[in-house]
Amino acid sequence: MVAVKEASVEEKLKALHELQTIDCQIDEINTLRGELPIEVNDLEDEIAGLETRYSKIESEIASLEEEIAVRKNAIKDSEKLIARYKEHQDNVKNSREFDALSKEVEMQTLEMQLSEKKIREAQSAIDSKSEFKEESLARLEDKKKDLEVKKKELEKITKETEKEEKSLQKKSDKAKKAIEDRLSTAYARIRDNYKNGMAVVKVERDSCGGCFSKIPPQKQMEIRQRKKIIVCENCGRILVDDAIDE
Repeated sequence: MVAVKEASVEEKLKALHELQTIDCQIDEINTLRGELPIEVNDLEDEIAGLETRYSKIESEIASLEEEIAVRKNAIKDSEKLIARYKEHQDNVKNSREFDALSKEVEMQTLEMQLSEKKIREAQSAIDSKSEFKEESLARLEDKKKDLEVKKKELEKITKETEKEEKSLQKKSDKAKKAIEDRLSTAYARIRDNYKNGMAVVKVERDSCGGCFSKIPPQKQMEIRQRKKIIVCENCGRILVDDAIDE
């Protein structure tokens, strides 16, 4: 069985620098998209919330309309009963029966008044909710228009950069394979620590290309020799010499 030769430190440094260069190009594409993906997601969430609220208002209005219908039917029933009781009053034989029927008429009259009050309250609630419903609908339509615009912008940028991004991503994946897992994990962790995603930086003007801290001459010489992985003592980025591209 042939032993696989382990990459030298210099080869690892070059692979890391190449990976950083590729990932920077991918980052530029993501920067070009800007906040659009987040804005699209936020708008979709907001629209979903507005649609839920709109449906709830519609359901509440339907419930109130149903209550009004029930109350109107109750009033009709009370009117029929009152008419029947009054008719019976004309044929009663004694005052006790007359008084009993009078009480029934009074009870149904109170029921009608209560139903009329509940109808007015329900109608007032419907008017208020209908106004809110219209406002919600207008806002929903505005947000949908905004989403359409944002989606078109994102789609245009994605279409323009999709081919390049896929190509770069393949190169990035290939470059990662040339780096051992431990180093690849460290690289990813350092990238996550900085907004610009720079984990591997060159020594420029005797300073770290990431945080601009001065690098001692002895350390610079070690970096140029490429015999070991050296990180900036201040920011923790991996340091490479300015001739790494050659």
